[in-house]
Amino acid sequence: MRPDQLPLLFTLGVPAVAPDGGHAVVAAARPSFEADAYTGQLWRVPLGDGAPIRLTRGFHDSSPTFSPDGRLLAFLRSAPGEAPQVWVAPAAGGEAVRATDAKLGASQPAWSPDSSTLAYVARVPAEGRYGTLDGVTAPLEDPRHFTGYQIQANGLGWSTDRVAQLFVVAAPDPFGEPAVKPVGRAAKDADPDAPAWDVPTPRQLTEGACDVAQPVFTPDGTGVLVVTQRGADADVTVRTSVYRVDVDSAEETLVLGGSASFSDPLFSADGTRLYALGAERGEDGVSFVATNAALYVADATGGAPTRLTDPADVELHGPLARCGADAVLAVRSLRGSAELWRVDPDGRAATLWSGTPTIGAAAGVPGTSDAVVTVTTVTSPSELAVVAEGATVTTQTPTGDEVAVRSESAMRVLTEFGAALQAQATIVEPVELTSTSPDGHPVHGWAVVPAGPGPHPVILNIHGGPYAAYTGDFFDEFQVYAEAGYAVVYCNPRGSASYGEAHGKAIQGDFGNLDMTDVLAFLDHALATVPGLDADRVGIMGGSYGGYLTAWTIAHEHRFAGAIVERGFLDPASFLGAADIGWFFMQGYNGTDRAGQDRQSPMLLAHEVRTPTFVVHSELDLRCPLSQALRYYTALKQAGVDTELLVFPGENHELSRSGSPWHRRQRFEAILQWWARHLPVRADAPSGVVSPA
Repeated sequence: MRPDQLPLLFTLGVPAVAPDGGHAVVAAARPSFEADAYTGQLWRVPLGDGAPIRLTRGFHDSSPTFSPDGRLLAFLRSAPGEAPQVWVAPAAGGEAVRATDAKLGASQPAWSPDSSTLAYVARVPAEGRYGTLDGVTAPLEDPRHFTGYQIQANGLGWSTDRVAQLFVVAAPDPFGEPAVKPVGRAAKDADPDAPAWDVPTPRQLTEGACDVAQPVFTPDGTGVLVVTQRGADADVTVRTSVYRVDVDSAEETLVLGGSASFSDPLFSADGTRLYALGAERGEDGVSFVATNAALYVADATGGAPTRLTDPADVELHGPLARCGADAVLAVRSLRGSAELWRVDPDGRAATLWSGTPTIGAAAGVPGTSDAVVTVTTVTSPSELAVVAEGATVTTQTPTGDEVAVRSESAMRVLTEFGAALQAQATIVEPVELTSTSPDGHPVHGWAVVPAGPGPHPVILNIHGGPYAAYTGDFFDEFQVYAEAGYAVVYCNPRGSASYGEAHGKAIQGDFGNLDMTDVLAFLDHALATVPGLDADRVGIMGGSYGGYLTAWTIAHEHRFAGAIVERGFLDPASFLGAADIGWFFMQGYNGTDRAGQDRQSPMLLAHEVRTPTFVVHSELDLRCPLSQALRYYTALKQAGVDTELLVFPGENHELSRSGSPWHRRQRFEAILQWWARHLPVRADAPSGVVSPA
């Protein structure tokens, strides 16, 4: 695909299944160059016969959730340049009515069991900030006074003066009489402090200094569970707990807590059990390196939770979903892919789907063991599918004994959001590889090779994280480079996720050792075994931790024609306190000893770099602050390295994934221009020209 084809990429949200099990509703969003934003609507997708239809026509509609009685559908809607609000529409289709008017927007709507009330989360601005005081713009606001560590967040900015709180509101009736805005005499007599004329009055239930998230009503409707931090140590840990907030009194009660960080609370369909994910954080509350979340279950009325899965080998992700009366669905990451698991309350797990397509998010189909899932295929970023669990049948062995045999689960893809992409863009299927590092450790990954005999110049890509993983599915990055004539080699070295906790912890305190060895061993294996790769023309690039390992590698290896260091984590010591996670992340991975931190710093090795290097960053990046890029770029310049710097205004750490559509396109174009100069597609092409392959 080409950079100008970004609008062909649809991304689906978490699906919602109607209580009668007949259809699902899912949000489908895509980049729009016309709006320079992401637009999307809700789609109604039959689970039986029939074609998907567009259900809403808002600018950006997302996060659908059915009322338990099946009559209503709550969702988020945002207009251009405005924060999202909760809206409610007839589930069968029809005009929606607004349910919230939160100053900074609302999110995460959840229904009460009787379908009368909505819980939601909204950030509450401190008085005098974020437009709450007429005439006081952001530069004129009062100074901010901090006493803790957790004061900012990437993609948000300062966080302590706009804490996310829990609200409840009566669900508006989209079938009722439309509200009329008072004018004239009626407006003159109206209460100036009254809420917006066309939304019901909400009630705020929490007041804490820490964000709340993931609201879930209790089965009896008297309380709402939320995930939050509470207590004297809340600021110095990354541990989260599940609390029950009483709807009438707003009293908070701890439900799930302790040494683990709990999230994704979900009651079973029969209301007897509470499931949640929990990742151990240790005694200090900040032990996070390669710690997988396990599935826990507790009695819905209280009691200590029971761990059902082993986090050492099983890496689970939410959101959780109901399956049958008392089981739960979860997604397991495994070897750069994702499986769909059903886990019973006694800990028995069944793999409902494994392999290709790769599972994204799941929702159970009421009254069945089936699941509606989002999937990523080799040729499509996101589709909706239904997984039907294999049936159990009784058969006879040759000796006459009867045995129960379960057939494999079946998947049926329900949508074609990737059809236009497949029709208009060239998509290359990756080749799966496994290499061996010098110490015998296996390294798993892939290569994408353009059409034609080659030899093709090669770009070695390194993922971020580091506890993350590449997959063999569609990825716009690699398809854009392949369309331009580049082969792409990428792998999951030690430090990566989806291969077990030991694999992820292997680089702790030793960045740049085993991880670089694994990446280079995989590159050499691909160059030697994959046809069409030019071993003499190779570039290297990566973002975030991938930017780290790129910068580290080019200080030790001088074989690359060029390098791109994007949004890089480039100097551990100066990361402390500067990044939104700097107060715990760097020390967890690189240690507390300054000499050890400096030993793992590519910033201090800039003078060893010989490779032409393109440094790309974003102004509002708080995860890996812009100062990392500025210092590294300057150090390269002083060392005489051929280097350039590209900085995107208004963007944060997520530029390549969710930045403005035009910035994402410009980023791709700048990257291709850099490679055209330093790694032209044809070896005989003059500098600055990408000649056709």
